[in-house]
Order: sequence, then structure tokens, then C-alpha cells
Amino acid sequence: MLIADMRCFRCFYTRAHSLLLLRSSNPVTVPISPVRFRLRLRRLSSSPVASVFDLHSSNQDANSNREDKDTKIGFSDDKSRKSGSNPPRWNPGEVVMNKSKKGKSKTVWVCESCGHSEGQWWGSCRACHKVGTMKRFSEGSESSASGGGGNGTGLGFTEGKGLSWLPEQATVQPHRLTDVIHGITQQQWRISLPGLFGNEVARVLGGGLAPGSLILIGGDPGIGKSTLLLQIASIIAEGSELAEPAPVLYISGEESVEQIGSRADRMRIQTEELYLFSSSDLQDILNKAHRLSPRALIIDSIQTVYLKDVTGSAGGLTQVKECTSTLLRFAKKSNIPVFLVGHVTKAGDIAGPRVLEHIVDVVLYLEGEESSTYRLLRSVKNRFGSTDELGVFEMANSGLEVVSNPSGIYLSQQNPDSDVLAGLAVAVVMDGSRSFLIEVQALCSPGSTVSRHVNGVQASRADMIIAVLMKQAGLRIQENGIFLNVANGMALSETAGDLAIAAAICSSFLEFPIPHGVAFIGEIGLGGEVRTVPRMEKRVSTVAKLGFNKCVVPKSVEESLKALSLKEIEIIGCKNLKELINAVFKG
Repeated sequence: MLIADMRCFRCFYTRAHSLLLLRSSNPVTVPISPVRFRLRLRRLSSSPVASVFDLHSSNQDANSNREDKDTKIGFSDDKSRKSGSNPPRWNPGEVVMNKSKKGKSKTVWVCESCGHSEGQWWGSCRACHKVGTMKRFSEGSESSASGGGGNGTGLGFTEGKGLSWLPEQATVQPHRLTDVIHGITQQQWRISLPGLFGNEVARVLGGGLAPGSLILIGGDPGIGKSTLLLQIASIIAEGSELAEPAPVLYISGEESVEQIGSRADRMRIQTEELYLFSSSDLQDILNKAHRLSPRALIIDSIQTVYLKDVTGSAGGLTQVKECTSTLLRFAKKSNIPVFLVGHVTKAGDIAGPRVLEHIVDVVLYLEGEESSTYRLLRSVKNRFGSTDELGVFEMANSGLEVVSNPSGIYLSQQNPDSDVLAGLAVAVVMDGSRSFLIEVQALCSPGSTVSRHVNGVQASRADMIIAVLMKQAGLRIQENGIFLNVANGMALSETAGDLAIAAAICSSFLEFPIPHGVAFIGEIGLGGEVRTVPRMEKRVSTVAKLGFNKCVVPKSVEESLKALSLKEIEIIGCKNLKELINAVFKG
């Protein structure tokens, strides 16, 4: 019985479809739309007494109604025949586009390394070819993106929920530069950081803390980022001669309040105006900041906070970008400086989208070796100052302490009466605006199976200096294994250390220790000549302050350096390597 019904229905469907095709072949008749055809076919199939001619009659009624409508608007069938135009057809794209569901999210796979997006998952990124970096997240729908009060990112976050208490942005007119800077001094405008530690941080920031700035601090895990910010928060909260004590809000999404308090007690920080709060909800954090009205806001870290109205989990690409943009608007509208802690990847870059470093005003990196207690605070981006400054600290039980003599980090104790210390030379290098003295060590071993080995020096640069010594200075070191090293793991990257490398090799090969208190500054060319390097005055002044009595420099700058009236140091000028050997290794 069931098979017979199916055959009957199939025959009925075939006859109905054929009739529609015949009707659509007539140019006068307007074909019925597929949607209306399905509805009528459903009614015919549900009624056992209905016939296919009912569909035919209903189609005729639809055509007659259409003709009447066309006659009313001035479009007649005769005119259609004369013009030869085809009757209007059904456009499938209109129905398909209108059937999109509201609120439907789109899944996108984004590379966490380079930010390349794909519509489907791949084992590796097609842009940077890194494996396992494609992460999944959902984008908001078009309806949420176009809704009122959004931030224009398509994520449905409304600024009014978290920042409704901020002052409204009135109509802004262009201001004349002279009117803006009139009566403003850097000392009064910036927030001062008193003390030795504060002065060292203020130097890296460009002279102090700029109000309304967004500062990002990155570094390896355990390098001391939280310790650094806790000390900065204490200094800002205590105030200075120009400012009274004011509250500072320290937010942590990784530690509890008790853990932060334990670290502060170990560091002997007992500031009354320092407030601690543990939360990851950024809207809640901004509400707490509104009630407290702090002088500075510190968030540790940006990868742990999130916005409820933004898709994705905390630390995701979308969350990090939107949270940083929200904090930037908060800082500019409230004029409160904000510090952010950023995690770093294996490559040493700050985790998250690269646009994160473009959003913030200042990017600082806290660096240091695993086996060393010294920390370097370096500025990579600074909209309010120079990026040439460098802060040097030492990690102690009470926190980070300022190193008064940074050059002493890289110098070992020298004994001028010992012949064993032959092969040691002191170079003067620049890191930003600060000059450092580092110790270069060389060893020439005759009959060694290893021809050459270097640590802390570029291998190509070392090969060139050794070749110039053999060709231009006449040293027969072809049969010697040469080992080069920079003390304390320092990397010698600039050419100002060429003269010290050559002097150390000569000292080891001749077995003649370099006299105590001699420093070397200069670049070596392929012809054996000694060339000058930038900022010679700054380097020589540092050498004189550290108690050195001699400094070997290029001959071209000897007269200008002697004009500095540095009585406690002797300037020795050399044109080439032969003059260097004669001037240093006499007798």
C-alpha cells in the first residue's frame, strides 16, 4: 500500500512540474515563485480530492491579479511585447541573503604569532609557517556590530557600561601650539619619582611619569616585573616635595591580596595610600578606580583581565586588544597613568597581537641573565622621551636596588704584577646614552686542535680582526688557536670594541700583560687603520671618572679630546695597529 501511494505521489509531482514548465514558456504569463509553489504543493498533497487542475486555476488567478496590478501602474502586456523585454525573474540571492540568522557567530582561526586568520583550522600558519599557533575564536554578528553604543569592533562591547562615569567628550576644537605649551614646565607637568630608585626609573621614562600615559612593561617570568611595579607604586603613593601622598591602586589577576602583602612586607613597604585588589573583570576594576580616584593604576597583568561583552577568553587576541584599548581611553579621559604587565613569548616578544605595542605610549623591557642578579630596564618605545636611556638595578632581598657604578658589573679584579693575566683589555661601549666598560679576554694557544672559538663577540668580526693583525701588523698567529671571550656574559655588538679585541690578542700572543688602568676605544679597518666611533667625549669622560689613567683612541680625535682638560687621564692617539703595539707593549 505504501509503495502504491509513493508511485501515485511521484506521478502527481511530475505532472504538476510539467504544467508549470509549460505555463512559464508563455512570455505573457508570470511564473509562480518557488516558495509559493512549495506551499501550494503541500496543500495539494495533503488533500486526497485535490487535483493538479486546482494548481492550474490558482496560477491563473495569480496571473490575472498581476496583470491588473501592472495595468494600474502603467505597465501593460502590449508594451512588454513591443519592447521585447523579458518578464521579471526570481533572484535566488535575495532569499539566501535575507535568511541569515541574527546573532549567528562566525568561527575564525587566528595565528597567535603573526595574527594571520583563516576560515578553517590548519596544522600550521600559512603566513609564518609556525606549527600549532592557530587558535579558535568567534567573531560577533553584524547586528551586534552595527548596534548602537558599540565600539566599532563588531564585538558588541559598549563603553557606557564600564566607563559611563568618565567625562563626556565635548566638541573639540584645534588648539594653537603656543597656547597648549604656555606656562607648562616638564617638572610641574610630570609626576616626579623621588629617591635613587625613582630617579633611575624616571630617567628611563624620560624625566618622570607623564599623566594619562599607558605604560607596558615586559620581561621573562621571574625577572622582577611585579617587584619593580610594587616599588614604583610605593614611591608614587608616598608623594614628594611637589605632591602630597595620594592613593595608588595595584590590581593583580594572578596573585591574591595576601600574596601581594607578603611580598610588600618582605620589601619593607608600609605605604598607607597603596591599595591592593585582586580581580580579572576589567569593568569592575574601572569602577573601583572611579571610586578611589588614584594617582596611578597598575594592572598585573594584561593577559589576565577580560571584558564580559567581548568574545574569547582572557589572554586571547581579541580580549587583549580590546582591554588595552579600553584602558587607553580610561587613561586619556581620566588623566591617570596606567601601568600594564605583559607576558613574553619564547622569542622574547610581548605575548598577544603586535598592535598591542602600537596602542600603548611607552614600552619597557626588564632584562637580565638567569645566573646574574643584575637587571636592565630598557626603553623600546617612548612617546614622552628618548629611547636611549637605560636603568641598571640589582635584585636583593628587599627588592631592586640601583647600581651606582654600572661599569663595575663587567670588570674583574686586575692584578698588574701577574703574567698570567696577559690577554685582558678594557673596551668602552655605549648602551643608549650610558657608557659601560667591559673586559675582553683573549687566549692564543699554539698547537691547539681548535683554530678559533668566540663568546660574546661576532664571529665574522673576530675573523676580520685576526686577519688584519696577521696581514697589516705582521703577527704570525696562523698556527695558534685563538679564543675570545667577554667577561660576565656581556655581548659586544658595536665596533668600538675592535681596538680592545686586537690589544687582547696581541697581549696573549706576546705574553705581555697590558698595564693596569688602560682603556681602548676605536674601530679597526681592513687596512689596519684605527677609526673613530660616535660619542667619543662621553666615552672618555666615563673612563676618567672610573679612575683610569690612560685611554688609547684614534689619532684623528686626539687633539679634540685633549681639549676637554681631563688632567687625570692621558690620551694616546694611534693611526694604525703598529702604532698601537709600539705604544702599549714597550720594553
